Amino acid sequence: MTGLAELTIEAHGGQERWQKLGYVSAHVSTGGALWAVQHQRGILDDLNVRVALHREWASHAPFVEPNVPTSVEPHRVAIETTDGRVIEERLRPRDSFAGHGPETPWDRLQLAYFPGYAMWTYLTTPFHFAMDGVSTEELSVWHEDGEAWRRLKVTFPPSIATHSTVQTFYMGSEGLLKRHDYDTEVLGRSPAAHYVHDYQQAAGILIPTKRRVHRRQPDGTAAPGPLLVTIDPSAVEFA
Repeated sequence: MTGLAELTIEAHGGQERWQKLGYVSAHVSTGGALWAVQHQRGILDDLNVRVALHREWASHAPFVEPNVPTSVEPHRVAIETTDGRVIEERLRPRDSFAGHGPETPWDRLQLAYFPGYAMWTYLTTPFHFAMDGVSTEELSVWHEDGEAWRRLKVTFPPSIATHSTVQTFYMGSEGLLKRHDYDTEVLGRSPAAHYVHDYQQAAGILIPTKRRVHRRQPDGTAAPGPLLVTIDPSAVEFA
């Protein structure tokens, strides 16, 4: 793990504190242009999310119906009742996106899978930099908004479901995450520039409470057009 990765983990609360925690939950308000394009407007507007910190698992609830949560892991996605009865299930969920582009409509299990792995990625950043199989490499400095941001190239192993194998994280001088770039594989490798703002502390861990995702242009800048996704977590709690 690079020195920048270590600095970033320490700035967000430190690995020692993170190792003592098992789960994080939050209320999440979600918006942006993506959901209408996928014919899924409104379903993710107002949900609760819970993710495991040391293995990849996430759940959103209520999903489509009251008392119905999702269960998302790299190898499986399911829609279940609160007592564990499976309503719908798909193994190898990533395979169902083969041939998809940015405007290909999703079914319910695809809608469950995408925000599940995405929120696991976001809520465990930057601590997943230290997970087995994840490699990091510092890149050249990026200049934006009059600031110099250090950049970290992160390569994820096949065992982790996330937006793309290679992603880039931008950190300010204090080590806090400013921006996160990826090519969204389930959307035909659609390039994204994902900004984070308004950090709050929970259990000694710093969590951004505003996320804004733009289309990333070929020169690396964020497109000024409509926001693809907005995510506003609140009531963040660790256990």
